[in-house]
Amino acid sequence: MTESKTITIDDKEYVFDDLSDEARAQLVSLKVTDQEIIRLQQQQKIAQTARNAYAKALSAELNKDA
Repeated sequence: MTESKTITIDDKEYVFDDLSDEARAQLVSLKVTDQEIIRLQQQQKIAQTARNAYAKALSAELNKDA
């Protein structure tokens, strides 16, 4: 016997198989959106690291000329 998959939304449990097709579609969209947010946050961290490196390199270059 297999257990029914449940999800919790707003502190309430729902049986996945009991959800409407529209609710399932919304869940898929929510999951895709969450994954995109994570990807964008990672991209932001990469860009911030690159920016810091450029600022450090600029500072070193400016200090050479001083």
